[in-house]
Amino acid sequence: MNVNDYLKIIHTAERLKDTLRHCTTSKRRTESVAEHSWRIALMAMLLKHEFTDVDIEKVIKMCLIHDMGECFTGDIPTFIKSDNDRRIEDTLLYKWIETLPENISKDFTALFDEMNDQKTKEAKLFKSLDKLEALIQHNESPIDTWSENEYELNKTYAFETVAFSEWLTELRKEILDETLDKIEREKNDGIM
Repeated sequence: MNVNDYLKIIHTAERLKDTLRHCTTSKRRTESVAEHSWRIALMAMLLKHEFTDVDIEKVIKMCLIHDMGECFTGDIPTFIKSDNDRRIEDTLLYKWIETLPENISKDFTALFDEMNDQKTKEAKLFKSLDKLEALIQHNESPIDTWSENEYELNKTYAFETVAFSEWLTELRKEILDETLDKIEREKNDGIM
């Protein structure tokens, strides 16, 4: 790949630093898609010894690129994202991928196809971390930044996604405990 092609990819990816998500940080700052992607990549890296039968390097790659389509569409919270929104995002993403150098285009296409198919352990682990990170971030953010529907969503979201793994199921239960503790604590403090 020549340096100009490399820089074009990096410049496109930079958009994710300014693409804001629905969640806020613990200090009330709206998080970016880039921050979310970074943290799920870190979450994957930390699981190398827990998931010895999984190609963690591939999972990290999935985590790093999974929201690249949002460079073109922005972030739409999962609870309002429609099938049409997904089609538009995928169309724009794959159109961009076709413009990349051939070897990078093949790598990206293979990763996105695998993520979308959700058949491999790597794809399932990536998807689980993507959803779990959002729940963790909500538990870290002030509760008055939550949408009304998120009180229930934080109690039910992602259990089916993590069901393939006992370890992830245990993590999801721990996240639920944090959610319930947070709601109760905020209620007792008169914030809710």
